[in-house]
Amino acid sequence: MEITEREIAEAWRRTADGHPLLRGSGPPAFAPSEEEWDEWADLAEEEGDDRLFLFLPGDGTVHGRYAAVQERFVARELAQVLYLLAEHAVRRRGGGLEEVADALGRMDPAWGRRFCDGGLDDPGTVASCGRDPLEGFAWVAESWHEQAPYTTLAFHRAAPGRTVDPERLALLYGADPAQVAAGTRLKDLLAEDGGRSHGDRQWESCAYGREGEWTFLLHHDSPPGAFADKEAYAALGIEESVWLSATSAKAIYTLDYLRGGQPVSDDPESVLELIWYERGRAPHIRGGVLDFHNRALRRAELDHPELTDTFALYFHALEESLGLRLPRRDFEEGLVRTAYWAGRTRPDPKETA
Repeated sequence: MEITEREIAEAWRRTADGHPLLRGSGPPAFAPSEEEWDEWADLAEEEGDDRLFLFLPGDGTVHGRYAAVQERFVARELAQVLYLLAEHAVRRRGGGLEEVADALGRMDPAWGRRFCDGGLDDPGTVASCGRDPLEGFAWVAESWHEQAPYTTLAFHRAAPGRTVDPERLALLYGADPAQVAAGTRLKDLLAEDGGRSHGDRQWESCAYGREGEWTFLLHHDSPPGAFADKEAYAALGIEESVWLSATSAKAIYTLDYLRGGQPVSDDPESVLELIWYERGRAPHIRGGVLDFHNRALRRAELDHPELTDTFALYFHALEESLGLRLPRRDFEEGLVRTAYWAGRTRPDPKETA
């Protein structure tokens, strides 16, 4: 059923009148078209205006955009819209996440739980993490700021009951068959010349293995001819893929998530950059296809206030929502499987420029 501007305005007035913290919060601004919706929000952002702008496309949904931050939502029920308006009104008063959760919870316990969950539906009881995130995937976040251990962190998962063979994947990318067959590890490469040779050649190396349900292949530049055997690649049975890519010296860090060969994104034409994420704000459209990661981020923020690095929070949320992991001890002790690209010597400067 389509939600109208009048319904939202009247329902919000009744809601605001019933809660002291919401009294005086005027109705949101409604844009007559998507183009004006974007223009209004952009202008308000330039002027430091923190209002919330709504657009009703006529398909039964309500789209919202916060002017002061890069955050959007798609609501499908009037109750969701009212919650989001209340959340916005409370957050405009300032305070940390715990204070916002407490204020919303005093108005409506379901609102407090919803805020802690980070989603738009009433989640019921929200379980805390209870683990050290740096023992999981988040350990690699700090070094990845400097593109270490590799600029590309790629993960692949097969259908339930199957696994993606890490050796076959590495070979299809172009890893040296002799080193793959020998089970060469990072400590083997570092043992030669005290690691000086590897320091010169690390840009033409890869690391690979499997953690949980995911097979990982980490590398810098992809060699020419990677994926040349498309039938063999298809035979790996990959159903899901996650790529985290860093552009050296440009501070560009991107996320690509594919399921069934199709991008999982509300806007497949745009690039998802990690720097869009600001603590306390959802980097993906709330109510969209990546909302599961938004929810994991909110839990990470509340459960781990000691984490000040947004990349660490982002990576921990990827572990919680998708199960991504990397073996920290294997990297620290040089036990991770590694190989150089076959037939490569020193990288061409043009390729790494």
